[in-house]
Amino acid sequence: MIWKPVLAALALAAAACSAKPEPPATSTAASNATAATAATPASTRPRIVALGDSLTAGLGLAPDQAYPALLQARLKSAGLDYEVVNAGVSGDTSAGGLERLEWALQGNVKILIVALGGNDALRGLPADALAANLSQIIERARARRIRVILAGMEAPPNYGRDYIVSFHKVYPALAEKYHVAFVPFLLQNVAGLAELNQPDGIHPTPAGARIVADNVWAVLEPLAEDAR
Repeated sequence: MIWKPVLAALALAAAACSAKPEPPATSTAASNATAATAATPASTRPRIVALGDSLTAGLGLAPDQAYPALLQARLKSAGLDYEVVNAGVSGDTSAGGLERLEWALQGNVKILIVALGGNDALRGLPADALAANLSQIIERARARRIRVILAGMEAPPNYGRDYIVSFHKVYPALAEKYHVAFVPFLLQNVAGLAELNQPDGIHPTPAGARIVADNVWAVLEPLAEDAR
C-alpha cells in the first residue's frame, strides 16, 4: 500500500532534487569514503554494513544520531557484539552502491543492510534497472555468505501511477526471490510528517531517525541473534 503523505513527502524531495541536485555516487564524497575505507585495516570483529544514501549517512544529523549509529547502540545494549559500518553516501543511487560494494564489504561482514533507491526514483530510473542493480548487490553479498536486509523505498508521484506501482513492486519481489529479510519501507511512520523531518522535508530529524532505526531494528535483531 502507498500512502498519500508518503507520496507528498517524496514529491517535495523531487522538487528539492530538481532545484539543487545531489552529487552523483562518483562524487568526491564517495571517493573520500572509498579511500578512507581502503586505508583502514579490515577488522576481525563481526560487522553489519548499512549501504545507502543520505538517509543512511545521516545528512543534517550528528554522527551518533544517524540510524546506523542508533543500531550500534541497540546491539550493544542487547549484548550483540557487532561493529556497525555506516556506508551511506549522500546522493548515491543503486548503481553507485553496486560500484562501491567491494570496499563496503571489507572485513568480517555478517549482515548487509541495503537501503538504496530514493535517488533512483527522483531521477526516474526504470524499475527494471533498479531491480537489476539491487539484484547484483544481493547476489554478490550472498556469494560471500553475508545475510541481507533489503529496505524498501517509494517513488514520488511525478512520473505517474504506472511508475509508482512498478517501482514499489521491485522491493517485495526481490525479497521474495532471494528470501532475504525485508523492511517494507525505510521511512515508515516518518515520511510526510513535518515534525519528524528537517526543513527540507526529506531527511529525518533525530526523532525521525530513531523511528527509522525502529523500522530496521525489528528485522535486524533476530537476524543478528541468529548470525552470531
